[in-house]
Amino acid sequence: MGTLDGKVAFITGAARGQGRSHAIKLASEGADIIALDLCAQIPTVEYAMSTPDDLDITIKEVEALGSKIVASQGDVRDPEAVSSALARGEETLGRRVDIVLANAGIMPLGVNVNTHEAFLDVIDVNLTGVHNTVDAAVPSLLENQGGSIVITSSSQGLKGTGGMGGVNAAYTAAKHGVVGLMRNYANWLGPQNIRVNTIHPTGVATPMIQNPIIEQFYSDPNADFDAVRNIMPVPFIDPIDVSNAIAFLVSDAGKYITGVTFPVDAGFNAR
Repeated sequence: MGTLDGKVAFITGAARGQGRSHAIKLASEGADIIALDLCAQIPTVEYAMSTPDDLDITIKEVEALGSKIVASQGDVRDPEAVSSALARGEETLGRRVDIVLANAGIMPLGVNVNTHEAFLDVIDVNLTGVHNTVDAAVPSLLENQGGSIVITSSSQGLKGTGGMGGVNAAYTAAKHGVVGLMRNYANWLGPQNIRVNTIHPTGVATPMIQNPIIEQFYSDPNADFDAVRNIMPVPFIDPIDVSNAIAFLVSDAGKYITGVTFPVDAGFNAR
């Protein structure tokens, strides 16, 4: 028996990194998965983004656990694409969604791209994309008379240390912005037994932050490494560390937790 038996989870950014880890963890607890990922490159993103092959790996990993998964390629910036992916998943699985993980995100740094266009893309994916995801899922959660939403923010959604302006400021602004969305949604949806929280990881060992562009960015002699250091002696945490926290938040163990900013940050925000 899993803690999420009979539940359906809608996860964006599910092809790799944190999103894949969340899909596998929730599937291991008995949930079926509706997965969405762009699986294509956004021109302003300097590191390699996910591919259809990455999404195929997520599908195989979830199915290997005995759970069902309906995966789609689509852009969270497009509300119709988000709604269509969710509807297709619900129809195939024969059940409305119970859990929503608005996880898709990008982090261009403006090292080799137009910073204004990159700024807009970050806001559009990391903030508007969250709104589109939640907006698509709310009717199902209301019909179910309950559910749980977890929005992926960041340690940078609570602090602004280590910033260097430019596109990096867009990331911090968007990750702060989703906290505002969460608090609005928590007040709106709480009376219908729908819980809404944000999760705030420190640096997570995924391709989004472990790539040559990040290395180039922090080769700048003006970069402030101390400002992005954790209290605990770890440079990064693993995706499963975030997934474990999310599995708690969306389960009955977290049934009275809503409207909180939940850090999984090795002490980053206590500095």
